[in-house]
Amino acid sequence: MCRNIKTLFNFDPPVTHEEIEAASLQFVRILSGFTKPSKANEEAFARAIAATTEVAKTLMLSLVTNAPPRDREEEAAKKKAKAAVRFGNAPARAAGTRGPTAI
Repeated sequence: MCRNIKTLFNFDPPVTHEEIEAASLQFVRILSGFTKPSKANEEAFARAIAATTEVAKTLMLSLVTNAPPRDREEEAAKKKAKAAVRFGNAPARAAGTRGPTAI
């Protein structure tokens, strides 16, 4: 559920509004426990996403560092390699197939 909540600070190119909004949406989903709110809660859900987006944007603009910006592709490759070690290099299965069956 929270795949879009990731480190957003100190990247080249800098974080976009869409990335901040996607992380905010996931954060609100986690807090509320809803992936999609009911009609009665839609307005509150949308307000929470907008407010969280603004707070996160303010934070990103306020943070400072002396470290050089990280490269997005390089960081993605590191995460992919780390996941391969953690979960193995097994090829993805075709949709609708199951693993080996016992005889």
